Amino acid sequence: MMNKITQDIETVLKQIPDGAHIMTSGFGLAGQPVELIEALIDLGPRDLTIINNNAASGDRGLTNLLLSGLVKKMICSFPRANNSTVFEDLYKAGKVELELVPQGNLACRIQAAGAGLGAVFTPTGFGTKIAEGKETRNINGKDYVLEYPIHADYALVYANQADQWGNLTYRKAARNFGPIMAKAAKTTIAQVHQVVELGELDPEIIVTPGIFVQHVVKVGDIK
Repeated sequence: MMNKITQDIETVLKQIPDGAHIMTSGFGLAGQPVELIEALIDLGPRDLTIINNNAASGDRGLTNLLLSGLVKKMICSFPRANNSTVFEDLYKAGKVELELVPQGNLACRIQAAGAGLGAVFTPTGFGTKIAEGKETRNINGKDYVLEYPIHADYALVYANQADQWGNLTYRKAARNFGPIMAKAAKTTIAQVHQVVELGELDPEIIVTPGIFVQHVVKVGDIK
């Protein structure tokens, strides 16, 4: 019977090559898959493009990934944090690139990738530098900017519970970007607090169906 639960986190993450585009869930530290990110640092794939709401916060996870020198580019909404200057310092030193995306657009573009859409028109950013060089259109008297989906090779997401088929539930604000990132990536790796038996998860509370998840690691079993 299909079982996506693993304790061999190193083998799972070793498949991530240099130059990969990786989505990481999280709103600041809430819902950030810290253990997966820090295990990735030990394996050392280089020239990574990281898609996240923030460009590091606090002193773990993405902060350490940036400090490791493995990140070539960040695609995010909030490149500055009141508790970390790591990204700002690296950016000013020319050591990392930035694509700034308004938060609503970030979510919309990730959702578009998961839904298989070719592009979306959004009013956010019209008339600003964000819209420079992009197609615009007036629809029903309102101006819009054409934005393309954001895809990823891998998504590292943080969830609360999983069963062996990879069905995921989330806890409160830790849910944030995880569900849409899981749909927008070719391969999704989830870290969870608890693994339950098949049938224990009420289908009504499953947010991410297992069809979008390839690997599940229980925190505490990471090696």
